[in-house]
Amino acid sequence: MTAIKKVKQLGFHWETQDPFLFCAYHKDQFPKGNEHLGPDPTLLQGRNIGQDFTIKDGWRMYHGQRVPGFPAHPHSGFETVTLVEKGFADHSDSLGAAGRFGNGDVQWMTAGKGVMHCEMFPLLNQEKENPFLLFQLWLNLPKKSKGVDPYFRMLWNEEIPIVNENGVRLKIVAGNYKGTQAAAPTPNSWAADPANEVAIWTIKMEPGAQLEIPTASEGTNRTLFFYNGHEIETEGFTIPKEHSLDLFPTKSITIKNGEAPAELLFLQGKPIGEPVVQQGPFVANSHQGIQEAISQYQKDQFGGWPWESYENVHAANKGRFAIHADGREEVKS
Repeated sequence: MTAIKKVKQLGFHWETQDPFLFCAYHKDQFPKGNEHLGPDPTLLQGRNIGQDFTIKDGWRMYHGQRVPGFPAHPHSGFETVTLVEKGFADHSDSLGAAGRFGNGDVQWMTAGKGVMHCEMFPLLNQEKENPFLLFQLWLNLPKKSKGVDPYFRMLWNEEIPIVNENGVRLKIVAGNYKGTQAAAPTPNSWAADPANEVAIWTIKMEPGAQLEIPTASEGTNRTLFFYNGHEIETEGFTIPKEHSLDLFPTKSITIKNGEAPAELLFLQGKPIGEPVVQQGPFVANSHQGIQEAISQYQKDQFGGWPWESYENVHAANKGRFAIHADGREEVKS
């Protein structure tokens, strides 16, 4: 019996399995930045500013007007796990919390009962291009946790465990690999209980390298996303890049890389198994729950917006940092 349940081609938003809602993959070769940490305004001509999702000259503005990214918007009922592998993200939210993270850092944010935040991608380098690579996972919350207070935790690059073996570099954002355990996620996350077997790994493979993915418990969902490289071989099949593999949990699987360096993302977790009703950035267990969340947002904007701009970016000379809603501050070099 093969360990592969299904093979799918990757789209703009990657299709995931419960407990994940989806994965957004953003890869851009941003140009030099200006004094506002955005591209030169002349480069914005011919773009659908505010809805710029078509790659032009290797990059997109997304919803940003002057700086690429996602100006203030709400979230409710789930979590975002944001992996910035290249470049930087500037976070600002309705609770007054803020941060700049990137080049391997991860922000794990529980939206819970509701938070409004912006996620902008500042072009900090004014002398050369600003390459950018980001994954954002939407991880669902069970009904019992959808109303918790918003909270985020930083998993700084230097603190995320990495396993290097036989030409494979495996970064453990969540879960464990052969006894190497990730740092703790947010306390109300589905991933906080080890019994739920949530795993988030980024994988880099040298040409010809092999990786064995161990088994998990019956009923666990797991997907391997092959997004960069040429081809991989497994179970007698040759898989080209930009495909995902849904895997059976009780069979281990060995991946052999082809002739080019490869990059993959692995997601795993026991399903929450509850109804999912989603309307944009609001996720609930029922239509009534959605209406309640939207009504609350319309009433108070989940705390209001304390920043001067809906696409707030931090000072150009700021390094990596996080200021939490309780005033606690973290500063990285």
